[in-house]
Amino acid sequence: MFQFTNNNSFKNLYSTLFLYPAPINLTYFWNFGIYAITALLIQIVTGILLAMHYIPHLDFAFLSVEHIMRDINNGWLLRYTHANGASLFFIVVYIHMFRGLYFGSFLYPKQSLWIIGVLIFLLMIITAFFGYVLPWGQMSFWAATVITNLFSAIPIIGNDLVLWLWSGYAVNGATLTKFFSLHFVLPFIILALVLIHIYLLHLSGSNNPLGVNLMSIDSISFFPYYSSKDIFGLIFYIYLSLIVILLVPNLLGHSDNYIMANPMVTPSHIVPEWYLLPFYAILRAIPDKLFGVIAMVLAIVILALVPFLFAKLRTRSLSFRPLSKLLFWFFVVITYQLGVVGGKVAAEPYIFFGQILTFNYFGYFLIFNPLLILIENFIWKFNARVTLFKRRKPRTKKKISKKIIPGWRLFRR
Repeated sequence: MFQFTNNNSFKNLYSTLFLYPAPINLTYFWNFGIYAITALLIQIVTGILLAMHYIPHLDFAFLSVEHIMRDINNGWLLRYTHANGASLFFIVVYIHMFRGLYFGSFLYPKQSLWIIGVLIFLLMIITAFFGYVLPWGQMSFWAATVITNLFSAIPIIGNDLVLWLWSGYAVNGATLTKFFSLHFVLPFIILALVLIHIYLLHLSGSNNPLGVNLMSIDSISFFPYYSSKDIFGLIFYIYLSLIVILLVPNLLGHSDNYIMANPMVTPSHIVPEWYLLPFYAILRAIPDKLFGVIAMVLAIVILALVPFLFAKLRTRSLSFRPLSKLLFWFFVVITYQLGVVGGKVAAEPYIFFGQILTFNYFGYFLIFNPLLILIENFIWKFNARVTLFKRRKPRTKKKISKKIIPGWRLFRR
């Protein structure tokens, strides 16, 4: 007779989902991981349904999207859910990553967990770019032309790589088919990496707002405490998603993408989606094409190096490091301003502002934060020595009591 408790696979799954010990002091910032998984699953499901009606052809791609919007039952809902779901997905992931930076979720023993997370983020960017091309509007076509042209800056193999991406001498129907295939496959690779990410999380254990290793007595089972908390957060996330999808579905899109792609007419201002604007601003800030591409790639790669750049931290959470906390919020503002500059025209003064912001972006990881960590470590050691000195009891010599003995007692028998 089959018994649930005797099956190791089900037992491991049960312990993972329900008996996983979680720190007792987790806040709602720890819910964004489940929001990201939900957003990924929504993207996969809606993407599969849209692929049933989409035609990756030079002449019919734009018309097939309009067909989905106008003729397919609830096709408009599928398309808007998928398009806005990508933006909401990136919002959730950005908050998830900033939370990891703030509470030190990249330090030992979570280095591999953080690196896998950055790899997921990189694949998300690539997948989103391929998806941005598929509607075959004006912004889709010209964004594909501009971004793929960047690979020509790579020495020796650059031009051959661009021809391979295009499958010809310009962005054409074969390019569209290739991007559609990659856009369909990559989300499943991301899903596999997410499962690895979750597995590594359960190996190393969850971080907490204090950034300290809690004892088992300070942990509670994931079910029903945090599962109910996640369900409540998911209801709120889906509610906000429906507000965007049903009331302002074009809020995060670009109006030029409702014009069919025309290679003979160049838009006045070519920009990618909003979640790629910070990296696009870094690309434009460097005058040289090759170094601009290198800087853009390094802006993502440097995130994976954070566990090694900040390895000398004595405490995880910024709650106990006020100077680093100020610097962190400075970095958040810098990233936001890079996004704003990336959406502006490539002209002065935005290029100059982009260069200053790019220096500050890399300076946070390579100069400012490592230097501040050394200063804070010195302050920690100094305070520890002062405290130890105050607690140390002063050494006092025992007083030898000298009794005055009268002279007549010396001769008393």
